[in-house]
Amino acid sequence: MNWIFWAPLAAAGLHIAEEFVYPGGFAAWYRRYKSGTARSITTRFLVIINVLLLVACYDIGALGPQPIGVAAWLTMMALLAANGMWHLRAAVTTRSYSPGAVTGLSLYVPLAAYGYFRFLRDGQASFSTAAAALLIGASYQLWSNAFHGRRARLRPES
Repeated sequence: MNWIFWAPLAAAGLHIAEEFVYPGGFAAWYRRYKSGTARSITTRFLVIINVLLLVACYDIGALGPQPIGVAAWLTMMALLAANGMWHLRAAVTTRSYSPGAVTGLSLYVPLAAYGYFRFLRDGQASFSTAAAALLIGASYQLWSNAFHGRRARLRPES
């Protein structure tokens, strides 16, 4: 059942397509949502961060069911599920569609829940590994917000 190790790559690809291809518009939407950090959201930044995401997801698929692959999967899916929840919060706050919300909530969150349950049930991950992965992965939104605030303060206005 190695499909699960490739699922983050497929889900991330679909999520990126929703954000930037169809219906797209994430960059402009985010700049409106977080106007204080708008200078941080450049096309270059978005390309780099999404390429790194896809590379990391590919690496998880390549690692497969090794213990490090399971830990990496749990960490990545915690990050992705937190991103899905961020999209929900942003959509509720703005009362508007957040590009990425559909895939974030319909793919990331259920896949993470299923994987955590499965890896713990089957003994492929210990509770401490799963808890550490959850804390590390879910913390992405916190340090990402701090990073964007700092980047925006340091970037000159254009």
